[in-house]
Amino acid sequence: MKILFIGGTGTISTAISKKLLEAGEELYILNRGSRNDILPGAQVIKADINNEAEAKAAIEAAVGDTVFDVVCDFICFVKSQAERDFRIFKDRCRQFMFISSASAYQKPVGNYIITESTPLYNPYWKYSRDKIEIEEYLISQYREAGFPITIIRPSHTYDERNIPLGVHGDKGSYQVVKRMLEGKPVIIHGDGTSLWTMTHNSDFAVGFIGLMNNPKAIGEAFHITSDESLTWNEIYSDIAAVLGIKLNAVHISSEVLVKYSDYDFTGSLIGDKANSVVFDNSKVKRLVPEFTMKMPFYKGVKQTIDYVLTHSECQIPDPEFDAWCDKIIADKT
Repeated sequence: MKILFIGGTGTISTAISKKLLEAGEELYILNRGSRNDILPGAQVIKADINNEAEAKAAIEAAVGDTVFDVVCDFICFVKSQAERDFRIFKDRCRQFMFISSASAYQKPVGNYIITESTPLYNPYWKYSRDKIEIEEYLISQYREAGFPITIIRPSHTYDERNIPLGVHGDKGSYQVVKRMLEGKPVIIHGDGTSLWTMTHNSDFAVGFIGLMNNPKAIGEAFHITSDESLTWNEIYSDIAAVLGIKLNAVHISSEVLVKYSDYDFTGSLIGDKANSVVFDNSKVKRLVPEFTMKMPFYKGVKQTIDYVLTHSECQIPDPEFDAWCDKIIADKT
């Protein structure tokens, strides 16, 4: 396949890129070149996708009038960016894959079992509403102009560089792990019994690649997640077990966390993680039978923690969040 990724160096896209390059696929990555971790074997097209003229000129200089088998935009967050993608790629790809979000599904949930037919509605998080708006636009272009779209809705996907947690600050989750190691209490939203799904990016990549250049995926939406459902208490307990410590957890309602912080917990908790969800992956499995969960959370999070604790660049302190945790725990317990 001849493939173009826009972005291509994030949690989801890196795992996909590695597998494609290992399989000998022809992969182009379009980005501004501000990161130095482009994978060996990928061909870089240096441009700012938000500068439409620059991006078009860079693509033409690199590949001429080539039609890509697959184009995927990993950094499309608002409708105007989707409109730009349509203008650039409407005659330049056989499949356009859009990364939406499972947070777009109905909140509060009508049924905790989520399928692709679950309504899209999230009054709590603008990020999710923007993704819904993009989906609606792309679907209209598929129906009216034959634009060959496939919509992908990831949920909580992680890699070796980020420890997935529910309540953390703007600088990532390392400060929570640091608190654990220091014996300080950590916050779990609610009573910790709601169900959640963590997906390792290596598993996600298998499902995603199986949908690439797949004619049965055109005009369709799929979520790609783990089949494992865990409570937040189990998630934090697994992390504590890897760290070799006893979990010191404090449970505080999501509503209280929203009320007494400047963090966007309305979106990330009320509009997402505070809801019990179990994803039905039967739709993607019908098209990609090789998609199975090979990385259970206890195993994946061990790899992640081992990596983070041995790579200083992943250990980003967040003293403001640390102080906020101390204050709200003291005030609300």
